[in-house]
Amino acid sequence: MARIAGIDLPRTKRIEIALTYIYGIGRNSARTICVKANVDRDTKTERLSDGEVVRLREIIERDFEVEGDLRRDVSQNIKMLMDIGCYRGLRHRRGLPVRGQRTHTNARTRKGPVKTVAGKKVAPVKK
Repeated sequence: MARIAGIDLPRTKRIEIALTYIYGIGRNSARTICVKANVDRDTKTERLSDGEVVRLREIIERDFEVEGDLRRDVSQNIKMLMDIGCYRGLRHRRGLPVRGQRTHTNARTRKGPVKTVAGKKVAPVKK
């Protein structure tokens, strides 16, 4: 089993797709990595030789920031935005959409489930 950047890559998928299981590597980066490592993109992960796995691992470690390091950098960037009190930081702090989406309707993913506020019941007026 190929283990790269602390992730066990799925055995039955093509290496181009399997590399996308690593946080920070998308389809385009996976394609680039395969070309640099001289690995056929259509090769299944289980059919990779040890030398190919080593080449893939070295290229990823040298040229890309992935997994823990990338997650740490992203969280530090968000924390910095919140600390300096910019608009994006305030949106992160309040758990609202950051990139200009509307919140009057929708935005349930970011805001969470609906919190119903009960209105006051008014007693009927007797005449």
